[in-house]
Formats: sequence, structure tokens, C-alpha cells
Amino acid sequence: MDRKGISPVIATVIIVAVAIAIAIAVAFWMTGIVGLFTGFEQVKVINVYATWDSGTSTWTITVTLRNTGTADATIDEIFLNGKPYSYWDNMNNSTAVTISVGGTDYTETSLVSMGGTGVPLPAGSSATITLTIPGPGHAGGALFEHGQSLEVKIHTASGQEYPKLTTLP
Repeated sequence: MDRKGISPVIATVIIVAVAIAIAIAVAFWMTGIVGLFTGFEQVKVINVYATWDSGTSTWTITVTLRNTGTADATIDEIFLNGKPYSYWDNMNNSTAVTISVGGTDYTETSLVSMGGTGVPLPAGSSATITLTIPGPGHAGGALFEHGQSLEVKIHTASGQEYPKLTTLP
């Protein structure tokens, strides 16, 4: 019988090449799995400032934020001095919220306390939140006074809170 096979050297090269190919495939697969589980939201409040409109006796609070994390965030509530926005809205119907994300405007009805599901803030995107709140001399009654400190806290669906303090002029 005249049998011929591959030499032991060639067999070893083939086995090593297959093992390397499998190791590379497993490494890419694990990197993908790790990337899925290590995504995180990180909302940075860039600035908060208040402006006074004497004609309407209201303040306009502007909040600029950015999601610098690797996962999308959902803004589900805004707190003013530790109370949810809906608390202030129920006290005085003249309050208003506009949240602008990537050219799309959302209103306070998007917030969970107002029956909404939240406002999406994709990873890497920025948002501007504009709050209008009544001040002294407002027909509905003053909720906030000149010189008062105002803490604006952004709450996300993942349970994270991002506070920033400003003073009403």
C-alpha cells in the first residue's frame, strides 16, 4: 500500500492558522459584547442662566446640556428647588417648558409627570431647555422672587440626576 498524507509540519501550520482565526473571531465577538454592556450616559449641564421679562413678570430659565456618554439618555423629569416641574405647573398654569434636542422641540407634556415618556437625548447630542416661571407682580401670583437661588435638576430615566444652581436676577 502506498499511502501519502500531509507532512507533520504542514498539519501543524494548518492547526495553528485555524486556532489563530478562531481566537481573532472570539476577540471581536467579546469586544462587541463588552461594548454593549459598558455603555453609559453622562449628561453634562453646560450652563444655566435666568433672564427677567418685566413686561410679563416672568423669568426665562435656559439650561444647556450635552450627553457626553456612550449611551442614549432620556430626560424624564425636571426639578426646580427639589420639586418636580408638575408641582410648579399645578400651582400656576402660566409656567412653560420647551426642550430642544437636535432641532426637535418637546414640551412639558413629554415629561413623565405630565403623562409623557420622556425626552430622548442621544449620545453625543446637545439640548436646550427653556423654562418660563412667574415672578413678582405676575397675575397668577409669584412663585419665585428676585435674588432667590434656583436649583435646576435634570433627572433621567436611568435614575441619574444632574443639578445646577443659578440666581434669579
